[in-house]
Amino acid sequence: MLEGKVILVTGGSQGIGAYLVEDLYRAGAFVYFIGRDESKLKSLTEGLKDIKSSGNIKYFVCDVVDALRVDEVVAEIVKERGRIDVLVNNAGITMDNILLRMKDEEWDRVINVNLKGVFIATKAVLKTMIKQRYGRIINISSVVASMGNAGQANYCASKAGIEGFTRSVAREVASRNITVNAVAPGYIETPMTEKLSEEIKKSMLSMIPLNRFGHSRDVSEAVKFLASDSAAYITGQVLHVNGGMYM
Repeated sequence: MLEGKVILVTGGSQGIGAYLVEDLYRAGAFVYFIGRDESKLKSLTEGLKDIKSSGNIKYFVCDVVDALRVDEVVAEIVKERGRIDVLVNNAGITMDNILLRMKDEEWDRVINVNLKGVFIATKAVLKTMIKQRYGRIINISSVVASMGNAGQANYCASKAGIEGFTRSVAREVASRNITVNAVAPGYIETPMTEKLSEEIKKSMLSMIPLNRFGHSRDVSEAVKFLASDSAAYITGQVLHVNGGMYM
């Protein structure tokens, strides 16, 4: 259902982002993805070359907070394909600390990457989407935007900001046939969550009614749905993918 779509994924070098890149590529899309670590970007691309797909894949070394570079990437994609159909704002980091010990740079870096990065990438693609009168923007939030989480005031604030941003931009661009939605994963097994202690993991599992941690494919299925024409009448929404952790 995404065959031939031109898709840009931010933060596509690892974790959920890398899975999204592969899954969207398998679905036949032309997938462009960005990240800061060229070795990881190249490794992912090389690993997908043997997969049979009607789509194509290409990476760009790009920090999502570098507005000029993001604009360059978008311009190159439009030059190659003539359009951008879908933007998946996935880039995100954590720098956890309790608030009394949180350094200014820990706050600023998380807000810049997780929230300002969404602003930069969305703004960069909107002119093209408005001109073509079509677009799907999907922002990756988190269950903690709704629940909160001790030691993650910066991360929670960034993700809650994404959800407010999603609803606001959805209202601004709906008349141009552009939808803007968010996907809020719960506990998903990724390299980022692997850093958590066993005690925290056990505590998290006890909060999930489905009694299992999520997989990146659970998030990807939600993203693919929102990116498809099947979701054409859905905008300004947050789709929770958390096994019942938050209801």
